[in-house]
Amino acid sequence: MNVLQRMRANSTLKGPIFIPTTLLAVAVVVFCAFFPEQANIRLSAIKQMFFDNFSWFYILAGSIFFLFLIFLCVSRLGDIRLGADSDEPEYSFVSWIAMLFAAGMGIGLMYFGVAEPILHYLNPIHQDLNQSDLIKEAMITTFYHWGIHAWAIYAVIALALAYFGFRYKLPLTIRSGFYPLLKSRISGFWGHLIDTIALCSTIFGLITSLGYGALQVNAGFNALGVIDSNSFGTLAVLVIIAMTLAVISAVSGVGKGIKMLSETNLILAGILLVFVIIAGPTLQLFSGLTENLGYYFSSLLEISFRTFAYEPEQQGWLSGWTVLYWAWWASWAPFVGLFIARISKGRTIREFILGVLFVPSLFNILWMTTFGGSAIWIDQQTGGELAAISGNTEQLLFGFFEHLPFTTFSSVMALIIISIFFITSADSGILVLNNIASQGEQKVPKWQSVYWGVLLTVLGLSLSYSGGLASLQTMTLIIALPFMLIMLVLCIGLWQGLMIDAQYFNKEFSQGSANWTGKNWKERLEKIVNPTDRKDIRRFLNKVARPAFSELVTEFENHGLIAQMNFIDGKNPKIEFEVINENLRNFLYGIECQSRKLSDLVVDDANVPNIDESKIYEPITYFIDGRQGYDVQYMTKEELIADVLKQYERFMNLAMDNTHNLITADVENITE
Repeated sequence: MNVLQRMRANSTLKGPIFIPTTLLAVAVVVFCAFFPEQANIRLSAIKQMFFDNFSWFYILAGSIFFLFLIFLCVSRLGDIRLGADSDEPEYSFVSWIAMLFAAGMGIGLMYFGVAEPILHYLNPIHQDLNQSDLIKEAMITTFYHWGIHAWAIYAVIALALAYFGFRYKLPLTIRSGFYPLLKSRISGFWGHLIDTIALCSTIFGLITSLGYGALQVNAGFNALGVIDSNSFGTLAVLVIIAMTLAVISAVSGVGKGIKMLSETNLILAGILLVFVIIAGPTLQLFSGLTENLGYYFSSLLEISFRTFAYEPEQQGWLSGWTVLYWAWWASWAPFVGLFIARISKGRTIREFILGVLFVPSLFNILWMTTFGGSAIWIDQQTGGELAAISGNTEQLLFGFFEHLPFTTFSSVMALIIISIFFITSADSGILVLNNIASQGEQKVPKWQSVYWGVLLTVLGLSLSYSGGLASLQTMTLIIALPFMLIMLVLCIGLWQGLMIDAQYFNKEFSQGSANWTGKNWKERLEKIVNPTDRKDIRRFLNKVARPAFSELVTEFENHGLIAQMNFIDGKNPKIEFEVINENLRNFLYGIECQSRKLSDLVVDDANVPNIDESKIYEPITYFIDGRQGYDVQYMTKEELIADVLKQYERFMNLAMDNTHNLITADVENITE
């Protein structure tokens, strides 16, 4: 057996997912590497077409995800647990919150922490603002892009993965979220298509983030004087070195080492954050954070649906910022969502949504306020020195540090943080790619991790070669559109699963079995395993219900009450016991033959005997007040009499209370 045969034999990759993804990646690599100018022109045209026609869709979808999660949070569905009802959270609340902080950090915050507020400040949406409103608008717009909406996109995927993975015991893959809609077909064409789009989305989202990271690492080395080049060759060397380290980490299985590295990086980022707060305009930052939070939350609904439909001159701004962000978040959703899902087992949906939406968002807002607010203040104090280098976005962070004490220290720390984020993001990304392409398999051969590392490197460099960061953004934008459609349908599947879950776990024992003892258990077992038909129901009405109601009529009349029994024959026979009242509504306890469709799973199960028909018939109670009835087929005559008396006792208790007169009064007598 040669090397290729051994690799194929040990592979966990699923061909219907892996092959289309690889073919698309190879096609993009070939096109961008051999025809860079044409690729740049075509990708630019496609990006503009998407901006012109689908910008509204990205905005609407992001807002739908946010509102959908808020509705789940405040509804009774929020009580459902991600796992069995008895499952406890695997991590303490503090540890879980800390890991959500880690998920909220990344290359993006390092790259845009200074850059985005400065760029919005220098190039505002509306030009007729005074200085204070310019700052406020810049910060609120940044919060919008990095706040709750971004995490709502992540949370939809994470919630679906956690819910269907831990509650339904399905694999932690995107297709599992479509189980209520597709049933067993998630293992076929549609399931493969969903995972293929998710895999492609994750790939292009990863290389976009890694592209930002590589540019900023290069800018950091330039700022420190280590290298003096911004060429594509220098960038390629940095990417290859970082990806090599990520692949070594992925294949070595040093999970604990990466975990410790990530936690260390989070501590370093926290130290850097505190340093900037102290070294910057401290009091102004705290005051600004308080005011900006209030402004952000008060205007959240308005900006959520902002598409500038009546301000066409702003369409370019919307496309270049918000739409690209929403596409980026969607492409990262499988990556971040899988991480969040894995650490959230045992939490309730309400706790999950509140934690995922607000904890990382608030931290991101704190980060952006600290770095962005300080940068705007420094730019004002220095007469626009940061504005002068705003054309080179990746240099803004290190240019910002030049105006703070301990410039070299802070720049080196920032460079270390960015580098570690680059490596750990790539390592985690390889893990997610293996997970999606292998349909949730946890143990994968090492060569697969090498393959994904090489693919990410080659694909990222080829796109950068043809058009730089713009080409990476375009591919993310393209693949995010179908994935956002998938996410919207996923919300429907999640809703259906939750509704069925609520009905299933709230289903109580039937009234007929509530007081069972061991007496007559064989006869009752026979009824359970043998589906009933109309003849069985007619027999029950004649042999159990009729004698029971007849005795009740006699006994009620002995107590001076007017009672009667009504038998209505027909295709679906029914029988009633009625107590006639004057001012009150009549008391009615009826039983009618009703049909119920059986689950196909039961009908087709060879190990469930005696069930060949798709429909069964049951004797179901009904009442004059329209309450929902229940099955009484397992009751004996005495048990049925007891059930009628129980309902009559409830009726009389309600009738004796003036509070319920509107329902208990005889409406027919009133209208007469």
